[in-house]
Amino acid sequence: QLQLVESGGGLVQPGGSLRLSCSASGFILNYYAIGWFRQAPGKEREGVSCISSSGGSTNYTDSVKGRFTTSRDNAKNTVYLQMTNLKPEDTAVYYCAAAEGEVYSGSNYYCIDFGRWGQGTQVTVSS
Repeated sequence: QLQLVESGGGLVQPGGSLRLSCSASGFILNYYAIGWFRQAPGKEREGVSCISSSGGSTNYTDSVKGRFTTSRDNAKNTVYLQMTNLKPEDTAVYYCAAAEGEVYSGSNYYCIDFGRWGQGTQVTVSS
């Protein structure tokens, strides 16, 4: 069965850190750019970050720039989202997804056409 699995979520105090992992079963994650998304209660899902299949290109939504870092270890078939200086507004279910396409436009990089999704992991930032 082809699936993505997120892990590493939990409850953390404001200012704290968490590292989310996205692993794959049934397919090689290395071939895909991987996006991270989140959805807070009552809000639409938003893209958080994306990393290219090689790991050489990344992008981030403005609200997490400087605080979140996505990376990958292709030998372990795993992608990570390191989250630091967490804020209550970061509270959401976080999902990873495999992108079928990538776009390079000038100095910008985008992942597109997300086909496979994980089931999500809850991140709660609260004192």
